Amino acid sequence: MIMTTYISAEGLEAMKKELETRKKITRGQIAERISSAKELGDLSENFEYHEAKEQQALNESRIVDLEGMISEAVVVEQQTGGSLIRLGTSFIVETPDEKTRLYEMVGSNEAAPMDGKISNESPIGQAFIGRTVGETVEVTTPSGVMKFKIKEIK
Repeated sequence: MIMTTYISAEGLEAMKKELETRKKITRGQIAERISSAKELGDLSENFEYHEAKEQQALNESRIVDLEGMISEAVVVEQQTGGSLIRLGTSFIVETPDEKTRLYEMVGSNEAAPMDGKISNESPIGQAFIGRTVGETVEVTTPSGVMKFKIKEIK
């Protein structure tokens, strides 16, 4: 089942580039490895052959995934000047340890929490969607409830 992929224009270009690389370069490299491994003889006990075939299957699976995500992609533009947090919004919060942190609300394919990019599908992302400056957001995590105060929406 293919689902809508919310992604930035840059993220979509990166996906297209990865797809092209996997089709034009990675496929050829794996085919060469399979061919070389076949020359080593008995395929039933040929580790290099089985490893190359596994890599081929993983590469083809990723190609199918990328093609599906690209075909269902909805480009989310960077949102500025809004009053609500939504996809494409950057915002500053005060963290539980009283530090400020910049977050950007992104689709799940671009999520990188350590870089401040949180998915709209994650529990923390869902807690922030639709919120405004001044609100305190509570997020339940495995280590307990965390409170964030929204300081600014960029």
